[in-house]
Amino acid sequence: MKKFTQRTVPLLLAAGMSLAAATTAWSAESLQDVMKRRSLSQQDLLAAAKTYVPTGKRDEFVAFSSGGQSGQVIVYGIPSMRILKYIGVFTPEPWQGYGFDENSKAVLAQGRIDGKDITWGDTHHPAISETNGEYDGQFLFINDKANPRIAVIDLRDFETKQIVVNPIFKSEHGGAFVTTNTEYIIEAAQYPTPLENKKFYPLEEMNEKYRGGITYWKFDRKEGRIQPKESFSLELPPYWQDLSDAGKGPSEGWSFTNSFCSERYVGGIEKGRPPYEAGCSAKDTDYLHVVNWKKAAELVKQGKTKKINGHDVIMMDTAVKEGILFLIPEPKSPHGVDVTPDGKFIIVSGKLDTHTSVYSFEKIQAAIQASKFESKDPYGIPVIAMKDALHTQVQLGLGPLHTQYDSKSCVAYTSLYVDSQVAKWNYCEGKVLDKISVHYNIGHLMTMEGDSTKPAGRYLVALNKLAIDRFVPVGPLHPQNHQLIDISDDKMQLLYDMPLPLGEPHYVVAIDAKKLKPGVRYKVGTDSRTDKPHPGAVRAGEEVTTRKGNKVEVKGTLIRSHITPETIEAEVGDEITIHLTNLERAQDETHGFTVSTYNVHASAEPGKTVTVKFKADKEGVYPYYCTEFCSALHLEMMGYLLVKPKGWKPTKTGLAKGNYTEADYKATLKKVVDTQAVIDSVVGYITSVNFKDFPDVVAMVEDATDQLGKIPDAKAKHEAAAAKKDWEQANLWAEQIWQYQVKTADLGLRAKTYLEQNGAKKVK
Repeated sequence: MKKFTQRTVPLLLAAGMSLAAATTAWSAESLQDVMKRRSLSQQDLLAAAKTYVPTGKRDEFVAFSSGGQSGQVIVYGIPSMRILKYIGVFTPEPWQGYGFDENSKAVLAQGRIDGKDITWGDTHHPAISETNGEYDGQFLFINDKANPRIAVIDLRDFETKQIVVNPIFKSEHGGAFVTTNTEYIIEAAQYPTPLENKKFYPLEEMNEKYRGGITYWKFDRKEGRIQPKESFSLELPPYWQDLSDAGKGPSEGWSFTNSFCSERYVGGIEKGRPPYEAGCSAKDTDYLHVVNWKKAAELVKQGKTKKINGHDVIMMDTAVKEGILFLIPEPKSPHGVDVTPDGKFIIVSGKLDTHTSVYSFEKIQAAIQASKFESKDPYGIPVIAMKDALHTQVQLGLGPLHTQYDSKSCVAYTSLYVDSQVAKWNYCEGKVLDKISVHYNIGHLMTMEGDSTKPAGRYLVALNKLAIDRFVPVGPLHPQNHQLIDISDDKMQLLYDMPLPLGEPHYVVAIDAKKLKPGVRYKVGTDSRTDKPHPGAVRAGEEVTTRKGNKVEVKGTLIRSHITPETIEAEVGDEITIHLTNLERAQDETHGFTVSTYNVHASAEPGKTVTVKFKADKEGVYPYYCTEFCSALHLEMMGYLLVKPKGWKPTKTGLAKGNYTEADYKATLKKVVDTQAVIDSVVGYITSVNFKDFPDVVAMVEDATDQLGKIPDAKAKHEAAAAKKDWEQANLWAEQIWQYQVKTADLGLRAKTYLEQNGAKKVK
């Protein structure tokens, strides 16, 4: 270690001199020079300053974006707009081994439909769990439009824990939306179909046999899982239900779901009929569904449901009779419904109207209490007149879609698809305050915590469907463009263009970063997908390989820089199951695992136990290794799977040897002594300050202590080998001590740097 340090010092000095020279050269170019060279304006610099997050600093907010056709979730920071993570949800995600290890395969298997694996998804609407209407940062939910499913992501580790398949829908767009205390996750159907599984009715029977609906998934906060048996649905007419929102404050206990194609039109270009786009947008209005979900839940408990595919469904006639379902006309072909933070108003925009409508919950309730309905729809559902429910209508522009809210009272933002603009307006007074152009054809938009009872304001993100000329061309398929907008002043300011290179992100939610409390390690031996102890977990020294018939089971461990065991032997045709436990406690010391050509991969974060399983269907020699660069000797963290022909007999015994001498052994011992001096110095500093006040440092100290604890055994082995003059074994076991020391020193130096940078104080 001393020799290493001596070599490093001049290198560091040289690097420092180079840095100084580079800094001098860089500083010779003034800010004005840079502005001129890059054609930057003062406004550009202001925008850059507002989005810049200096090295080592963190973003104010964390955004969770749907990944569209990737079936994943994209996590990025605001205002930096830096992508932080992709979360595998409905589709395999190789980096994290999602869909390649047995633990995550079990989650994906929950999403099977008709017994078949569905390995793609179309994620649309993420929703963060709420407590009293405020984001609590505990769970994230997201839907799959193509294959009607809802997933639960635990924000303690940003992993998908559960997928549930809707038992009666064949498609859905209107999920996921949560009630104010996350009692239920709301999911609405999109295209009407027969609710019974595998039941065929011709399109001519659309009005009689096809249905829409809303599902209310019961969420168990303690278990962190949806409870399908406690969930229920509401049968609805064959309108095309769309997005939903849950009431807040005075409207709590109610939910609102918009719809379009209330014409119930059936297309057929091939039959000479006008297409769906004509028939489904012929009427001037569609319907807003108003549902008393709390009373609906009581009806389910009373048994007033029909079982369809084993699922509780409140039928329309029951909903009408019990007074839990009402309709209100809404503008032509609406797309989205958004409850105001105070819960007093519900805002809906029509895609083919220039107006945005503000409905009053108080007026809606007054009409219901007075049984003041203008009509009934063809299915007998009471219809409240639009004029009896409206607070105001505001003309915002062409193609209004979605609305989000500011921290300022009564201030809202609505996306204008055709105009490619965002409108800022006052929904209490019904007046436009500002507009800003975006690039181009904005769909959703999102303000910070804008779906909650306490929006944070400050920033808005425009989710634009087209990028066209905004980025370097990358072929016919362009990235989508998320544009960051400053909404802290009266006038909106465009700050940043962010290309999204994965799927078609549809909607985003953002939460104050301080509300997220993710863990940094698991309790050793945890199956992260179930949050329970893994049956295949072992500690150091407990590793074992067993054979039962043609089944080989390995219980091994991972720690810098070796996999135990380093050799796995099998015969052709064996079924091999490998459980691996990451013994690291230091933060971010993740290990990966793969076996060459066997299409398995696992990511094992500190403390996690993972399992891969495959059939050894071909004889040969197959290296396995750690896929995550984890240490200086990462490339040496490997082993061999030896798949032998049946009945194979060895012709040689013993392993290949190197040529080591007594001098090599003594040189290694000196290196061990020198390195220990460095470790002692670092330990001296750490123990001289209040390191126990820093949990991350405590974990690093635990890991370092664990590494040092392995030394006595290696010491006994190298001394025993030296006594026999077996210089190879003596040198190698002494070298292993040095490896333990290097890992200890690495942890110690990281801990020392952390303490110095975070204001550790001397212990008196």
